[in-house]
Amino acid sequence: MPPEQDLSFAATFAPALLDPARGVPAAVTGPNGKAGGKRYDVYRNNVTVSLIDAVAAIYPAVQRITGPDFFRAMARFHVRQTPPTSPLLFDYGRDFPAFIEAYEHAQTMPWLADVARIERAWLDAYHARDAAPLAPAQLSAVAPDQLADLVLAPHPAAHIVRSRFSAVTIFAANRDTAPFEHIDASTPEDALITRAEFDVTVRHLPPGGAVFATGLMSGQPLGEAAVSALEASPGFDIASNIAGLIEAGAFSSIASGDPR
Repeated sequence: MPPEQDLSFAATFAPALLDPARGVPAAVTGPNGKAGGKRYDVYRNNVTVSLIDAVAAIYPAVQRITGPDFFRAMARFHVRQTPPTSPLLFDYGRDFPAFIEAYEHAQTMPWLADVARIERAWLDAYHARDAAPLAPAQLSAVAPDQLADLVLAPHPAAHIVRSRFSAVTIFAANRDTAPFEHIDASTPEDALITRAEFDVTVRHLPPGGAVFATGLMSGQPLGEAAVSALEASPGFDIASNIAGLIEAGAFSSIASGDPR
């Protein structure tokens, strides 16, 4: 079959796969020209189940919180609304946190979408390209009067997720099967997700920490980012926070401001 016919058949074959309300494409037939409806339905079901399984693999904490039945029903609606745009299954489900946020039956768990955002960031950090993290010695070698103008390049695996809820604690408690005590979800928590070497880590940032880290990762000079963090949290400790970000591997190099 010529390539243009392959594309034409795919354009006819694919749209109904995630929409059970649509009929079997006319181009689909069985052996000897017989109706291919049953065969197509089996294929359609396999595609849907495979995508639900992919979403479940990306969001294990969300599935543990909701339970498998609730999760798979929710994921099925998401799959039908959001077909894949990449052949890589780990790249699927980026819109799932926003879907959860709007999903009618998840409204009693308003923190669930932020837990999903942390899980998505965890996977993105895992698959991010390798880069050596900025060494503490590189920062300490900068003259004190040059620090305010320092611009740091973010590590490819570094992500910030902010939440009005205790999303970091809920995420951590549900990433394995160990029992845990009741969690008060009402405390805002911000997460730093990094992978300096082989293992992805999720850290709970202190008040002002997300403002500071986000500013630095977006290209703000250290002095400007510190001012923003102090405005958000007057008790913000600049020295301990920059040390913590460097230790976590949130940056890969000094982008500008180093006089040497």
